[in-house]
Amino acid sequence: MKPRDPLSKVKKPDALKRILGRTRGTKRKVVFTNGVFDILHRGHVTYLNNARKLGSILVVALNEDDSVKKLKGPTRPVNRLSDRMLTLAGLECVDYVTWFGEETPLEIIRLLKPNVLVKGGDYKVGQIVGVDDVLANGGLVKALPFVDGYSTTSLIQRLK
Repeated sequence: MKPRDPLSKVKKPDALKRILGRTRGTKRKVVFTNGVFDILHRGHVTYLNNARKLGSILVVALNEDDSVKKLKGPTRPVNRLSDRMLTLAGLECVDYVTWFGEETPLEIIRLLKPNVLVKGGDYKVGQIVGVDDVLANGGLVKALPFVDGYSTTSLIQRLK
C-alpha cells in the first residue's frame, strides 16, 4: 500500500471535527495527544507509536508558535508550526495533525471529542488537561512512559 501524502494529514481543527464525526458510532477509537514536538527524536517516535496502539486513529495537536514561546522561552520553537506539522504528518503512526493557539488544548479536546487522551509520563492522569471531558464522554485517559534520555531541551543543550 502506498503511504499517504503527509500534507493530506494536516487539517484545520473544524475540518478535522467533521472528519472524525464520521467515526462516531463505529468501533474506531480516536486517540488524541498534543505538544510542541519541536525537534523530533526517538522519544517522540516511541511515544507516538505507543499512543497509536491505543486506538484506530491518532490525532496530534501542536501548539502554535506564539504559545510555544510562552511555554518554552523566546528561543523556541526551533522549527515553525508548518514544519513541525509536516514532519509529524510524515510518520506512519500519525493519522492527522492539527494545531491550537490557546494556552491549553482544552478547547480542541472539546471540539474533537477523542475516545482516548494521552500525554507523556511527566503527567499524572489527574493533571492532564481535558481528563474530565474525555472521562465524562466514556473515554480513556493515559499517561505513557517517556523513553529515558530523550528530550528536546536536553538535545538543544547538547547542541550548544
